[in-house]
Amino acid sequence: MNSHMRLYRMVIAALLCAIGIVIPMFSPVRLILEPASFTLASHVAVFIAMFISPAVAVSVSLGTTLGFFLGGFPIVVVLRALSQVIFVTIGALWLKRHPYTLLSVKSNLAFNFVMALIHAGFEVLVVIPFYFSNTMAKGYYAKGFVVAVILLVGVGTIIHSSIDFYISWLLWKAVNRNRFTAELFTAKPKRPEATT
Repeated sequence: MNSHMRLYRMVIAALLCAIGIVIPMFSPVRLILEPASFTLASHVAVFIAMFISPAVAVSVSLGTTLGFFLGGFPIVVVLRALSQVIFVTIGALWLKRHPYTLLSVKSNLAFNFVMALIHAGFEVLVVIPFYFSNTMAKGYYAKGFVVAVILLVGVGTIIHSSIDFYISWLLWKAVNRNRFTAELFTAKPKRPEATT
């Protein structure tokens, strides 16, 4: 990769970090299902970064975590955001090795579902110690472990992650129509034409 493309990726990573910081702090589109809350599009910057490269994905994920921290969210929410570094790294490494994953409907759905499961699994693992140490809001305990942690955090994260993935995927497809920006992504918008 030439120095121009490295600089371009660094600038895009910085812009995605800024988006990842701003969305949790100022987004008016939130779904609150006590005791959990979900901010629509809060994962979009992270998913787009995942489509670019593992390094950009990790950087943007850490930037998004900073956004939740600066936004004054409870520490459990900040740590849930930090846990996203794991699923984003796994996804970015997969896309680097299999850049055509997002092309077919079948592989796209499978990739999204596996990423959502990993995402939700790690967020549930973050919440469990807080739940059992009685350090969470009373709403968590009123609904019980299965509803509060498994359903709201686990299943809720799968749904939220899947929606944000498809928002990101649609943006990725639109941006990839430009030949220059298409070079930015490790995930490829189309297969190369066969040469004879």
